[in-house]
Amino acid sequence: MATEAKGKKKEAGILSEIWQNRQIIRRLAVNDFRTRYAGSYLGIIWAFVQPCITILLYWFVFEKGLRAGRQAVGNGEVPFLLFLISGLVPWFFFADALPNGTGSLISYDYLVKKVVFKVSILPVVRIIASIFVHLFFIVVAVVIFWAYGYPPDACTLQVFYYSFGTMLLALGLSYMTSAAVVFFRDLKEIVGIVLQIMVWATPIMWNLETTVKSGALRVVFKLNPMYYVVSGYRDALINKKWFWENPGWTLWFWGVTAAVLVLGGFIFRRLMKHFADVL
Repeated sequence: MATEAKGKKKEAGILSEIWQNRQIIRRLAVNDFRTRYAGSYLGIIWAFVQPCITILLYWFVFEKGLRAGRQAVGNGEVPFLLFLISGLVPWFFFADALPNGTGSLISYDYLVKKVVFKVSILPVVRIIASIFVHLFFIVVAVVIFWAYGYPPDACTLQVFYYSFGTMLLALGLSYMTSAAVVFFRDLKEIVGIVLQIMVWATPIMWNLETTVKSGALRVVFKLNPMYYVVSGYRDALINKKWFWENPGWTLWFWGVTAAVLVLGGFIFRRLMKHFADVL
């Protein structure tokens, strides 16, 4: 009985620490965002410039160069720019949050070595810092969609639901990778390579429904949790479809996310006592 109670206490430990230290997390996240580009002339503007250039580059290559044209989404078609933005905005958040979370313990090694500091909040800090840029691009996306004849409505608010899911998925993965990278520094580069593969394995620049003819292969692509988020953004901004209208994939996404969070928390706790010695 005592062992079981101790196990349950450990399971809730990280979530409890996050809640108890929410004010510290907020202050550290703001400071992390401000100092990330410290020393450059444009400062935090670089955080917005790079994603904008990436969107323009993909749009030019696919629509103007490869003549991608209008894309089928749901029961209609939309300009390729809208199809692209609705996929890239959530991807940018995930692709920024995961590497930042992975390197959180190394970046804050001076805090890890403090006995009284709750190191479990550090991956959260780096991911929260990534949200600031993401919120900006959500606003930009909504304005662009509005200009193309897709005004915001109640369904549009679902982008925050999907963003929250992306944050939890990135957090669970970050608990795994941030703990492991302390002992295996090459993991940071591996994460970057995996993200390069995933951006093409996720239907962001290409249309799953029109490109993949095999139904079984489509299911394989849909098992990628980021497919749920990207298609969810398109449902919220284009199809005006609620997330509960896809109950099967919703349960799949949250099941995977919950499993990743539990496993990530377990790995982080098991390795946590060695962080200060290695760093």
